[in-house]
Amino acid sequence: MSHQRVAILISGGGSNMASLIDSMSGDHPARACLVLSNNPQAGGLQKASERGVPTVAIDHREFGRDRAAFDAEMLKTLLDAQPDILCLAGFMRVLTEDFVNHWQGRMLNIHPSLLPKYKGLNTHARAIEAGDAEHGCTVHEVTFALDDGPILGQARVDVRAGDTPEALAARVLKQEHKLYPAVLRRFCMGNKDPVLLP
Repeated sequence: MSHQRVAILISGGGSNMASLIDSMSGDHPARACLVLSNNPQAGGLQKASERGVPTVAIDHREFGRDRAAFDAEMLKTLLDAQPDILCLAGFMRVLTEDFVNHWQGRMLNIHPSLLPKYKGLNTHARAIEAGDAEHGCTVHEVTFALDDGPILGQARVDVRAGDTPEALAARVLKQEHKLYPAVLRRFCMGNKDPVLLP
């Protein structure tokens, strides 16, 4: 059986990346072919290496404000690895339109809110401040609009009295680690029906 090839983009510790790689075993239709980071110090690079997945770091700071040049360098590296699907897992760079268009329909992202609520940053604090009863995470296809694109899955958590953003984030992260692998598996089989976890 030939597996689909998945490249994962990270900027930090890579806990979602690790859960994705760990899920791609046995009868899973995909395997990780590369982990790429814009941060050479990203803790996730070691986690990927320990799992036997090739890693590349391309320091975005070396490109100054030239996002197009950075994205072009990423694209070159990715094309060498020949992935079928890209997964953004805590990748903290805004991508250029050319890059997004190249992977349209083949690039997934996980976002820590129940989209379309709370695009962008500080989602947990914003949910608490708004008095929301529930919060969660979303996996979606990436389009050029920030945190937009067709929703492929959501998982919900209750917001508790006295929650801090950190406590809420930790509970959401546990759900992220379940949701992202479930969506990826389904997506690899050509199924874009949303995965809904309670």
